[in-house]
Amino acid sequence: MSSALERLKNLTNKISSYELARKNNIERLKELYHAIGIDEKVQSMEELFAFKAINLSGVSLQEESLGVIKEGKYLQILAIAYDKSAKVKSKNISLAYFGRVESVDSELKDKIVEFVIRYRFEKSFMTLEHYHGMFEQL
Repeated sequence: MSSALERLKNLTNKISSYELARKNNIERLKELYHAIGIDEKVQSMEELFAFKAINLSGVSLQEESLGVIKEGKYLQILAIAYDKSAKVKSKNISLAYFGRVESVDSELKDKIVEFVIRYRFEKSFMTLEHYHGMFEQL
């Protein structure tokens, strides 16, 4: 019985820590949304999550080389929009263009990388909630 109670406590702690991390993430994401100028192209934060995904060109998002610039490339935030009724189902939309990656201030570059990672973090929670809701329909 004690073991079951301990597992329940651990699970509760893990869930509450995820919820706190998510809350802090969304607050920082809002700050970055304004700081890097995404608000000029996308009117509200909620509209961001209508995109299938957000990618970054010119800088690595891979774990082993996170934030490393790709020489000779252009730094750009790209959103992937999906329209299942269109002939071409998905298209890339530029959310922000910053020029040659070598000429972008490193502090701005770091904010851009952080924005994309934080977006993906929140998007993963939304996806989890979506599938959880689907289970309830079964």
